[in-house]
Amino acid sequence: ERRTGLAAAVAAGVWRTDPAPEEVQIGGVRCLRFSPSGASRGTLLHMHGGAFRIGCPEQIAPLAASLAQACKVTVICPAYRLAPEYPFPAGLNDGWAVLRALAETMPRALILSGDSAGGGLAASIAALAHQAGIPLAGLALLSPWVDLSVIDPAYTTNAATDPLFSAEAAQEAAALYLQGHMPSDPLASPLLGELSGYPPTYLNAGMGEVLAGDARRLRDRLEQAGVPVTFHEVDGMEHVAVTR
Repeated sequence: ERRTGLAAAVAAGVWRTDPAPEEVQIGGVRCLRFSPSGASRGTLLHMHGGAFRIGCPEQIAPLAASLAQACKVTVICPAYRLAPEYPFPAGLNDGWAVLRALAETMPRALILSGDSAGGGLAASIAALAHQAGIPLAGLALLSPWVDLSVIDPAYTTNAATDPLFSAEAAQEAAALYLQGHMPSDPLASPLLGELSGYPPTYLNAGMGEVLAGDARRLRDRLEQAGVPVTFHEVDGMEHVAVTR
């Protein structure tokens, strides 16, 4: 039902941008490409959110178009495969395939970003990029979900102030995505992995959202690993809210 409603909203042009993005195939994955006016300074790969089971690149189009123009970068948003039909690591593999293809064809700066579950995917892809020797200029994570064990105290302390996500929803989504795979796998929960090879990282979260704890712990671990990190925790900000 959620996917049907989302598809109807896309068809109705709810997230339409002007100019419209190009639909392209990159690494065998359907993507939307948003180009800036004038020369592009680099490429940003953004993984959309949706708890690994819903969402699409069209839904993030207004943010992607704004980033393309404000930062003068080319923004790529892949339509990665979703659970439960395609469990872990299908979506991760799709994002990784897109990044590898971009690294081969784009000589300019390459940046990774993602929101919510897409933030977790982006963080995992950053670890794979480090292992493969693919240099990244930066990583930007908006309200990232980086620990699928769903044990952070913020799930309880912020339950009443987060209208979009909850411990119950997170547990259900993680089960559909993992399908028996251990949440302690660092590629599923990048918070638990080796972070020393990460590029300079930007993090944000709302103080009242249940994923604020994941963002705080990721900030702490990045700082411990010696990674330059900027963290903005915003009072009154909802899950994955963005400003222009």
